[in-house]
Order: sequence, then C-alpha cells, then structure tokens
Amino acid sequence: MTLSFDPDTVTLPQGHFIGGQYVQPGGSAGLDMHRPSDGQLFASCPIADAGLVDEAVRAAQAALRSSDWARGRPRDRARVLNALADLILAEAPYLGQVEALSSSRPITQVMSVDIPMLAEVIRFFAEMADKEGGALVPTADDHLGMIMDEPYGVVGAIAPWNFPLIMAAWKLAPALAAGNAVVFKPSEMTPHSALVLAEMAVRAGVPAGILNVVLGDGLTTGAAITGHRDIAKISFTGSTRAGQAIMENIARHGVKPMTLELGGKSPQLVFADADLDLAADCVARNIIGNAGQVCVAGSRLLVHDAVAPALTQAITARMQAVVPGPTWDAGSSYSPIISARQIDRISAIVGDSRTAGATLLTGGRAFDHQGYFYRPTLITDVEATNPAVTEEIFGPVLTVQTFADEDQAATLASHPLYGLAVGIYTRDLSRSLRLARQMQAGTVWINRYGRSWDHILPTGGFKGSGIGKDLGRAAYHANRRQKSVLIALQSATD
Repeated sequence: MTLSFDPDTVTLPQGHFIGGQYVQPGGSAGLDMHRPSDGQLFASCPIADAGLVDEAVRAAQAALRSSDWARGRPRDRARVLNALADLILAEAPYLGQVEALSSSRPITQVMSVDIPMLAEVIRFFAEMADKEGGALVPTADDHLGMIMDEPYGVVGAIAPWNFPLIMAAWKLAPALAAGNAVVFKPSEMTPHSALVLAEMAVRAGVPAGILNVVLGDGLTTGAAITGHRDIAKISFTGSTRAGQAIMENIARHGVKPMTLELGGKSPQLVFADADLDLAADCVARNIIGNAGQVCVAGSRLLVHDAVAPALTQAITARMQAVVPGPTWDAGSSYSPIISARQIDRISAIVGDSRTAGATLLTGGRAFDHQGYFYRPTLITDVEATNPAVTEEIFGPVLTVQTFADEDQAATLASHPLYGLAVGIYTRDLSRSLRLARQMQAGTVWINRYGRSWDHILPTGGFKGSGIGKDLGRAAYHANRRQKSVLIALQSATD
C-alpha cells in the first residue's frame, strides 16, 4: 500500500479546540496558509485574541477542579496517556496526512519517524507519572521533613513548525504526565495536526479542558499566553529573538518559570583520524535533513585541513544527489522550505555571505521546481564574522572552516550567541572527552550527529540557545513545583 495521497482530499479540522470541543473563530480574518510543497493557498489560520486565550485558561482551570487529573492516582494518568499513544498509532494514516500536507515533513518520514516518536515520547513520560515525586529528607529527630511535589496547574506551551507533532509531544507529554492542564499554541503555519491530537486525547480519556489548543500568531496569541497571569509556567521552542520577547512579556506581567529551547548555530568538528565516510554521511544528512530546518542543524563544518578537500568533495556529492518532491508523494525524501518568506531569507544570507568573500561550492539557489525548495548549499572561504557563520539560517546551508590543531578547533567551535549542540568526529577517545568538557553547548554528539530515540537524555542549550531542558527527567520535573514541609513531632510526654 502506497503512502502517497492527494492533498486536496484531506479533511482538515477547523477552529480552536477548547474545553473538549471545537470553537469556531470569529472576528478578523485569519492568516493565509500556503502548502510549502506547491505554494498553493489551502487554508486560513484563525488568530485567537486575549479573550479566547482567557476562555481556554478558564476551561483548563475548570477541568482541573472537576476531574481527578491532578489529584487522582498518577497511574491513572499513565493509563490514559498510554491509551492516547495507542490511538495515535491506530489512526496514524489520517494524522500523517494532516501533518505532511502543510509542513516540511515528507509523508514517508512522518509515518516512519514522527508519529512513532510522538507515541513513544508520550509513553516515556507516562511512565514517570508514578515513579518521580517528593521525598522525605533528613532533619532533627524531633521533626519530619518532606519535599512535596505537585503540578503547577495550567501550563502554556508554544511549539514551532519544523517538526509539528514531535515538538507537540515534547511540550504536552511531560506537562500532562505531571498532572497539569495545558493551553497549547502550535505554529500558525502548521496548526492542524495539533487539533487532531487534542481531539484524540479526549477520546483516549483525557478530561475535556485539560488539553486546549488555540491557534494564532506570536504577536497576538503567543503574547496572550505568555502574559496570562493564571498560566503558571511557560514552555517554548523557537528562535532566540522570540525567546527574548517572551521573557520580556513575562516580566511585564509578573514572574513565572519558563523552559526555552531556542536557536542554534551548531558546529561539527572533523579531525584527521576520523572515519571520513561516517563523517560525510552524518554531516550531509544533518544539513540536508528537513532541508536544514532543525534547531540543532550542524550548520558549521570545522575540519582538519589535511582532510578538508576529501570531506568537502564527499559532502558535495551527497548534496547534489537530492531530488525535490511534494511531501504527499511517498517517493519524496527532500523537504521543502516552509514558506516563500523563509526561502527569501535564506537566499539573502547566502548572497550576503558571498558579498563578504565566501566561495560557493554547490547550491546557493532555489530549485527550478514547484514549491519552496532550496538546493543544499556548501560555502567555504568564510571568516568568523561572515553572515553565513554568525546567522542561524534555518535552511540547508553548510559553511566550511579548517583548523590545524585541537586548540584552534575548540576556538572556532565557540559561537558568541549560541550553544545548542556540537558534533565531534575522532577515533581518539581522550580527545573527544576533552572537547566534550570544553564545549559550551547543551548536547555533544561523538561520532554521530542528531537526536536519538533515547528520550531519557535531556535536550536544551547554553547561552542564547535557551533555558531549561526538554526530554529526560528534567522535562518532567520542570512541570512540577516543590513545596517544603517541616513537621514538629510531639514527644512521648506531650
């Protein structure tokens, strides 16, 4: 059975999802949505204003009061979330089509990676519900000290467009497993799969109102979520600039904890003793994958000068082999850029890079193809101040810089703003561990690059790449707050 489908036959959910039902948008016109695979206008995304966000918050609060989601047995939450994972896999064909239709994700990758990972992340956090909690702590014998662990209440979550379902899982699974209700905003460019997921959650047994989805942009809807006084905690994945705006908005309206997974400009360091075939595969795959629209994209290649010619030649060959195709064609594997605006931005930065003296080895322009497809691009002869080196391009653009020794490699790896991820390719274990300790980044991969299915490993950045962690135990605990309790024990003679 082929996975290919006709995009014009897919029925999309309409409106916002609040209190367990669809709420139809009113007021001003929504945002035009164009399919990145062919540029066709296909839908309109409504914009939830502050009033509608407040309605979603009230629905979440009411659901927490009327249900046992937060107060009941944690194992019951786990059962419901596992039922949701089962339902996601059972109805994967429809969910997959909705996801692929408007996103950059080819249908084969959605079905083989995104949906299975969505279900597995939900199961991972479901298993934490009754295994992570408070503690008794040592105090004087005439006292009993406890650390109580409890959900925040209503959590606000905002996800990006590059992996809509996976990013939704990162936000929703730990918050729900921890006993919170959620007001969730997906990207205005890829909102529909989140609506389907929320509807599935109710059918799986999540009480109506515990998961609410409001659609809209960052300026209106996102600002209303992050500034709402009754939303106790914020989780966001997106650009560093947007993260700064969220911090400012939160500060203007109060104080609350936040988890921010932000931008990156991650280096991949290839030493002369590395397995060059392995390195070429990893480096190319992780800038070609999703057309470079990945927060941890290894967009800066730092390679020992002795092997730079051979490695760049191997990467160029892999880049030139990609073939664009619509996300609804099962034969397609190379992703489109999400929008015309984004493809223009990529082109502008590449142009500025060449003006600053860079040499283009391959790519550097869009495909002559229907839709928003940009050729994988390899740029060399760049200084540390070149725009292609300093800017997060969020496209399939890789810069090449060479080094002579380990110290120079470590110096080049440092970025003044970002610290999200680093890749290191070497057969020298001591070198890899030395560098892992030196790197100012939240994740270091050695002789591999890219996230695995090991959801126990937290992800998050240093410096301008974020605050806090997604995935792992850290993400679960970030959705619960601690309360210290100290009890004076009466003596036997009292």
